[in-house]
Amino acid sequence: FLMIRRPPRSTLFLYTTLFRSVMWREQRPDQDVSTVGVIGRVLRLTALMNQVNEAALAGEGLSRAEFEVLCALRRVDGGLRPSELTRETLSSGAATTKRLTKLERDGLITRATSTRDRREIHVRLTAEGRALTDRLFPEQLRRERDVLAPLEPDEREQLGDLLAKVLSSLDGIAR
Repeated sequence: FLMIRRPPRSTLFLYTTLFRSVMWREQRPDQDVSTVGVIGRVLRLTALMNQVNEAALAGEGLSRAEFEVLCALRRVDGGLRPSELTRETLSSGAATTKRLTKLERDGLITRATSTRDRREIHVRLTAEGRALTDRLFPEQLRRERDVLAPLEPDEREQLGDLLAKVLSSLDGIAR
């Protein structure tokens, strides 16, 4: 009696991606479908990393998007305006407002009216928000290193350069 083991998920995804490319080639031989595998892998990597990060942050009562706001504020001195946070996190204004309300309620940020222009709001980390971000950020880096562990350092740099090249083509198209 022969036991057949199911291949790992990553192998299944690879086969699925290749199978989709083959199917498209058969259906539309007039089209270059080489992008299907590349973009499919980038989207899958993004989705899986988002799941990993959401799970890791859930224990802290944070979403991945809220942590991105905290990190954006931690990278600058003096705080940011909500519109800057919206741009920095690639979010909508409404989503940013919702995140800021929760983070403020949790005591991780403050929102204050500008002394120069009362219409302007400045968002800053509280001491608690800074401490939490400083504690969680190294864990985030570890998760990213773990994902990239199969790559040699020069491969990691090359992948970064290639992705930057692709992303530069989107400058001005996306916000």
